[in-house]
Amino acid sequence: MLVFEVKNDELMESVNRQAAKAGVTDAAIVSLIGAVDRFTVSTMPKGDALKDDITTYELPAEMTGTGEIRNGFAHIHTVMGVEGDQAISGHLHEAHIGTHFARVYLIPCP
Repeated sequence: MLVFEVKNDELMESVNRQAAKAGVTDAAIVSLIGAVDRFTVSTMPKGDALKDDITTYELPAEMTGTGEIRNGFAHIHTVMGVEGDQAISGHLHEAHIGTHFARVYLIPCP
């Protein structure tokens, strides 16, 4: 198992860079934990599973998630806990980390 730590960076870009540096092109992201200052996720509209509704939130959030690295690129689904004990979930496009940190636990695939 490998652990990538992200501080003062954008999560997706950092995971892709760290995977490349570690020689990981395919992996299971078995756990993701941390906190972000702002983030962007997408979900599918009710009437069309081929489209994405992309939303950026200028909110701090507690973060958890799982995913994969395929062909050197991270694909993460996440749940963000925001003020008022609310959850925002979806396909993660960006997560900006500055105040806290994130850790991505992954198992490389042969």
